[in-house]
Amino acid sequence: MKKLNIDYLNLYRGSAIGICSGIALHIPTLSEICEYGETRYYQMVTTLCSTGIDFCWQLDEMGIPFDEISDYQLFCQLLRKYYTADDSRILFGSRLDLSKMKTCVDQKNNILLIQREEGNDDDIMIDEDTYLKIAGCLRAIHHLKRDDRVAGTNSCRRAFIEDAKMEYEARKLEPARSTLLPMISTMVNSEGFKRNDKTVWDMNIFAFMDSVKRISKIKNADLLLRSGYSGFGIDLKKVRKEELNYMGELH
Repeated sequence: MKKLNIDYLNLYRGSAIGICSGIALHIPTLSEICEYGETRYYQMVTTLCSTGIDFCWQLDEMGIPFDEISDYQLFCQLLRKYYTADDSRILFGSRLDLSKMKTCVDQKNNILLIQREEGNDDDIMIDEDTYLKIAGCLRAIHHLKRDDRVAGTNSCRRAFIEDAKMEYEARKLEPARSTLLPMISTMVNSEGFKRNDKTVWDMNIFAFMDSVKRISKIKNADLLLRSGYSGFGIDLKKVRKEELNYMGELH
């Protein structure tokens, strides 16, 4: 898979990411996510950048091998159809409507998604590279990792499918819980975090998640250094330099 070049400084700033002609990816604030609906928001984000293994049991019931469908094929055939312009407005603005895009094939037999609008000469087109950029940026913004697990054997495939189905059924029985609330509450009560319960809502989601990880990294490095220099704790020579460098990269 082609490596994606991401400007993390611009993500931290909260600047919109130009994807292609007609598509710019907005980085929402905590306030915007709260107003949109946290559960609804994260379901959309994770769905749009899902892989075959993320939907392995659903695809199996449809007769589609989850380890043979590409990320782009999954997006074209299934995932994007769930999201209208109103659903995805928080990410892409009001013009793009993933659910109404038409599938076509170019001269090289590549699948394309096209959105044509009356009175507008500029079609919106999504090809595989464009989709991979969208998915990669969504993962980067929300500090998500692509599931790269591979089913090496048929028994392993079946185990993935059964485990995913049981996990899905178990989640349906659990009460809804906020993912962001514990992190927001922890951060506004943490030494070194400069926002309070009123101003934290203006932070974009990338900058907020960066702060969650950064303060954790700072505290961990401080704990290791205190222990090492106390004379009674850990041997700092056995600690990886990355763990002591609290200004190191997080991604």
